[in-house]
Amino acid sequence: MDQLEKPSPEQIRRAQEHSPKVREHDLAAKLNISEAELVAAHCGFGTVRMEPSANDVLIGLEAVGEVRAVTRNQSAVHKKLGVYNQVVTGNDHALVLGDEIGLRIFPKVWTHGFAIEKRDGGDIRRNLQFFDATGAAVHQVDLGHNSNLYAYQKLVGELASSNQEPIVSVEAKGASSDADVPDQAATVEELREHWGRLTDVHEFFDMLKTLKLSRCRAMRMVGQDYAWLLDDGAIGAMIQCAAEDEMPIMCFVGNRGCIQIHSGPIKSVKPVGPRINVLDETFHLHLQTHHIREVWAVRKPTKDGHVTSLEAYGADGKMIIQFFGQRHEGERERSDWRFLAETLPRVPTATADMG
Repeated sequence: MDQLEKPSPEQIRRAQEHSPKVREHDLAAKLNISEAELVAAHCGFGTVRMEPSANDVLIGLEAVGEVRAVTRNQSAVHKKLGVYNQVVTGNDHALVLGDEIGLRIFPKVWTHGFAIEKRDGGDIRRNLQFFDATGAAVHQVDLGHNSNLYAYQKLVGELASSNQEPIVSVEAKGASSDADVPDQAATVEELREHWGRLTDVHEFFDMLKTLKLSRCRAMRMVGQDYAWLLDDGAIGAMIQCAAEDEMPIMCFVGNRGCIQIHSGPIKSVKPVGPRINVLDETFHLHLQTHHIREVWAVRKPTKDGHVTSLEAYGADGKMIIQFFGQRHEGERERSDWRFLAETLPRVPTATADMG
């Protein structure tokens, strides 16, 4: 839609007033605007535009204390209650390595930032929201009763933008992603040779980039000793089994600007229709299982022996969610996790090869 055809900030604010129960993501889609544009329309009305400097935000959040970190994509929402500590800054990559909140952040993707205050009955809800160049959400920080309000207000004041106009300029969607890598060049032999030489799971992305392969194409090519297709219900079955057995797992949900990680056991699993919810005290997960098009079990060699991941993908080829058994550098993979991953229902070979 052309910029001139979009609703004005006043029209956006009015639409939100008339639809207080509608989620911002859904309201933005209804108005044919991005979430960043929806939020920006409230600048001067409880919203402050901030400089989207991820490194400065992470450093400042350490003093804010307990908050809820929220990272989501179109199909999964990952929420962790805890403190932003053990922060490692960087131009290309930044990290939060605390016991509760684990993040991998790509600062160059963070394009728009806002501090938001909304009245909720007798309370005031406060959060920070950050978006990429297309106006899609990359990360959110929700304050709670145990947060340090003074430190939060100090951070917002320090990073407040000189531009408080209620309009932002966003790029058209279609930014590059994992799924957009052209499927060409590498042969099965080349892929298997590179795959077999992996010594760390973090080398996987660079391998795909070198071979010019998307993740799903590589998994279809490599052979079932390294990757095999699972039944679409495998993720739900794994979550239920992990909860029943109190098995510590790692759960990754991400987008172009941030990947958020839960490490530890899960307890309270509540399926509602096609959605799986994990509702633990410090970890919430909301997964739209009907968005899942493919589930893969993937073996990656490391210096500590191979590790096994479960990876769910949408119809667009983008990863929705990824799981590992909980482990630390230098440790071998948990045997109970490996057994679970290897015994989940598989798609018959002939069907898998047709992809």
